[in-house]
Amino acid sequence: MTLGLKRTVSALSMLAVASGAAQAQEGAKLSMDELVAAAKAEGQLTTIALPHDWCGYGAVIEGFKAKYGLTVNELNPDAGSGDEIEAIKANKDNKGPQAPDVIDVGLSFGPTAKAEGLIQPYKVSTWDEIPAETKDADGYWYGDYYGVLAFEVNKDIVKDIPADWADLLKPDYANSVALAGDPRTANQAIQGVYAAGLSRAGGDASKAAEAGLEFFGELNKAGNFVPVIGKAASVAQGATPILIRWDYNALADRDTLAGNPEIEVVVPKTGVVAGVYVQAISAYAPHPNAAKLWMEYLYSDEGQLGWLKGYCHPIRFNAMSKAGKIPADLLAKLPEASAYEKAVFPSLDEQNASKAKITADWDKVVGANVQ
Repeated sequence: MTLGLKRTVSALSMLAVASGAAQAQEGAKLSMDELVAAAKAEGQLTTIALPHDWCGYGAVIEGFKAKYGLTVNELNPDAGSGDEIEAIKANKDNKGPQAPDVIDVGLSFGPTAKAEGLIQPYKVSTWDEIPAETKDADGYWYGDYYGVLAFEVNKDIVKDIPADWADLLKPDYANSVALAGDPRTANQAIQGVYAAGLSRAGGDASKAAEAGLEFFGELNKAGNFVPVIGKAASVAQGATPILIRWDYNALADRDTLAGNPEIEVVVPKTGVVAGVYVQAISAYAPHPNAAKLWMEYLYSDEGQLGWLKGYCHPIRFNAMSKAGKIPADLLAKLPEASAYEKAVFPSLDEQNASKAKITADWDKVVGANVQ
């Protein structure tokens, strides 16, 4: 669905407009025209932790400003999810420029922020196209974009490109495979172990952590695993010619390296695990209508494609792909769309359980000191 100026936005709660516009009753419904007017009356949106080179946010912010004429006050672009939550807490009674209206945080921060009363509900017009497993049923938080674990491969060194996790055990890949982090501490690496295990366990999430540890134990014994934290430089230099990392980082590396060496990004055939970030509106937002308009923009076709240009898969990707809404030139820069249709979004309980198992048993089962 596109963002139309005369569409009715359901379940929109009108909060007081800071500029003096009339208050509306809780639960009142506004048309897009009314929402735009209310947001313009507030005049500003305050964001936090949105670096311009992350997921194409620089262009997304400029697109929003150009479309609606609002000022965007950008706080601390390099902040982490925890910093964003703390910024809401620290500015509960402050309607000034240091109080964020909206946040973009890791999945686990959504439920905790809701439980602490730090965010407010709002369902965007395209709500039905956001997968149920990536959103709060009451609209307090919802997934915005995701990446999947993929193989970043140096084609100058690796001639037979691996297609799935099991392929990584082949003798051809001796001293070749690395994770982009320490699986005893880093979420990306933990999810890499989980993804390999999910493939080996035939999609059984309850067995994925144990199976992933067994897989990496075999990979290490075979001499294929390189116990270093892989980066673009280590891929390019050949120290880790196959790196397991989020696809959007791998795709960005492909652009940065610009063919020196040539990089291929492979989404495995099985064990496709997605890592999700979520959006939410502060319960104490100084500009609540601007925040809701921002959400409508982000979840419109235009906003979703803005993230995709930054190689982050927008949460509506599958629905938009099926509807033919993704331009061919963008698709051409990505792995086949069908590869993402198998993406699994682990629940918070599954993530917590797998993290506990993998961090606790890595040394005993795998025995590789990743540094």
